Amino acid sequence: MRRAVILAPVLALLAQSFAQAAPDEELLGKSAGYPIGTRETWFLDERVRVGSFSHLDEILPHNTLQKSATPSSLPQAAGAPAIGYRFEDRDYSLDDFLAHQRVTGFMLIQNGKVIAERYQYARTAQNRFVSHSMAKSIVSIAVGMALSEGKIASLDDKVAKYVPELAGHAYGESAIRNILRMASGVKFSEVYDGNDDLTRFVRIRVAEGSIVALNAFDDREAEQGTRFHYASSETVVLTVLLRAVTGMTLSEYLTPRLWQPMGAESDATWGRSSDGTEAGFANFNATLRDYGRLGILLANDGALGGKQIIPKDYLLEATDWRRQPDAFKPQRATPFFGYGYQFWTFPGEKRRFALLGVYGQAIFVDPELKLVMVTTAATKTATAVKESYARERGALWRGIVTKYGGW
Repeated sequence: MRRAVILAPVLALLAQSFAQAAPDEELLGKSAGYPIGTRETWFLDERVRVGSFSHLDEILPHNTLQKSATPSSLPQAAGAPAIGYRFEDRDYSLDDFLAHQRVTGFMLIQNGKVIAERYQYARTAQNRFVSHSMAKSIVSIAVGMALSEGKIASLDDKVAKYVPELAGHAYGESAIRNILRMASGVKFSEVYDGNDDLTRFVRIRVAEGSIVALNAFDDREAEQGTRFHYASSETVVLTVLLRAVTGMTLSEYLTPRLWQPMGAESDATWGRSSDGTEAGFANFNATLRDYGRLGILLANDGALGGKQIIPKDYLLEATDWRRQPDAFKPQRATPFFGYGYQFWTFPGEKRRFALLGVYGQAIFVDPELKLVMVTTAATKTATAVKESYARERGALWRGIVTKYGGW
């Protein structure tokens, strides 16, 4: 009997550890302590993905956005309800989602209070998680601020008005508004296989700088403003534009205008290129909780504590599919999402939008219900939409929205 009493808690602990095991832990480097990769391996090598995606600023040179001296509160909700969703004709819980998918961090916030905060693969609240292309939306926020400050006169101005080095080339002769919508019409392939135009663009940028890299892509295959075509180079156009009109790096510009006013509790970092500009389209790193704070700010139409931090009119235009031409509306720009100003828009009558990054990074926002869902991840492929991950994450979001209001 005594032996059974001693074994019972041990067996229970073992059962709990097995129940909490995350998918593919060994493939992702558990036995090696989730190692950090190199400049050559961090993006494509699955064995260093978890470590690299939470320590990218140890691999790449970067600029820093300094934390707030007075972080905004992020209280836990009292008596938070269970989170459930339906996927492939079965009912599941949040625990099931984490057991099914390679999620490194998950946070759900409603009305500024944390409903759930979870980590896997030995990650913690202290880790800074890479944004990948969620960073594009942060660049857009900076554009809105520069516009409101008069540093940009009009979104219909050509980029070359502010960046004369791009004059006479396709990106320079495009309107800022069309660049925001990924609608320059410039030919550019982005498939994350190491052989696409994105890879070529990054190599040129590292060797010769942003201007040379942008001017190397000069073949306009569609009239600007007429189609959505995803290309990270277009966000680099905005990054160069912002450096020109502000005279600062993005990190310097956004620290006192966004990161500190929203009450970030930790520094963020942003990988920089050889010419000193931030990557722009990616390589932003922040804690899960600060991504949550950014989501709260967006859910409140850019305001916090009675202060308008992000210009409201710009943010509404950037995130409302009704304010975009038909080619950029949901189920037109893509089979599901629409596209605003570097933000993805959900189909449906309600205004809901997302910041999305490859390998499963996301911030989903429902302003009406004040809901924010943050996921950081290390999916099998960069285009997680090709896996069950994106579909199951969408089902989870739909279940959450339905619980708090209605789709």
